[in-house]
Amino acid sequence: MRTTAYRYPGEHLILLLTLSLVLGVIALTAAATVCASVVFVLGFVLLAYLFTRSHHQALVQSARRVTPQTAPELAAIVQRGVKRLQPGEVEVYVAPGAELNAYTFGVSQPKVVVLYTGLLRVMDADEMLFILGHELGHVALGHTALNSLVGGMAGIPSPFSAAVLLSLAFLWWNRACEFSADRAGLLACGKPQKAISALIKLAAGPQANTAAELAQAYRQVDAEDDTLMGSLNEALSTHPMLIRRINEIRRYAATQQYRRLLTQMERTA
Repeated sequence: MRTTAYRYPGEHLILLLTLSLVLGVIALTAAATVCASVVFVLGFVLLAYLFTRSHHQALVQSARRVTPQTAPELAAIVQRGVKRLQPGEVEVYVAPGAELNAYTFGVSQPKVVVLYTGLLRVMDADEMLFILGHELGHVALGHTALNSLVGGMAGIPSPFSAAVLLSLAFLWWNRACEFSADRAGLLACGKPQKAISALIKLAAGPQANTAAELAQAYRQVDAEDDTLMGSLNEALSTHPMLIRRINEIRRYAATQQYRRLLTQMERTA
């Protein structure tokens, strides 16, 4: 079973609009600028490929690859997430660092997921599975490679106003991708409350260990969308407000599609 039906419904439309906007800007420029833009995008993708290869090589030297031999408990979590989401060939590494963060990269196979050791100190197994599933969702839905392509197109040399518009459109698509990846993480762990607590811990850090501390951290997160500044900051960010992500997880967890996909994935995992 391989399905990406959990993709956030607006993601494809936003990507289409973003690409249409990019192509529209290119079409309105002179022929010489169009040629330069094509060269720019191709060069950007080539640089992205070379960078990911270099980054992968450096990662092998400084991080620990997750295998049943090096990290049996974490490897079991990885195996569960991979079986559920079927992202294709992927390698998972644990990098030293106190920050609560994870990311994925790669233009060619295998794609790479990096988890910082700080996550292992704060998250329980279900929360870790949500975070890992979020990154595997990026891989399964093609976001890692598309980021290089669309990011290069958003950086096409153009008048200032057009460049700003392209950058904002790219950030809009990035935020839609985060909603899709959150759905993947939810399907991986199968526990909405654990997905939510993982997001809260990412924001609050080690200070959110107890139920009371999580509740206090949630109240702070819930206030993010109460101000105009919060909305402006979101418009300039690659990630939606945390409270929007939490609310979207709750909405998706109540849908029939989520229950159907979860049942299918539990049968294959």
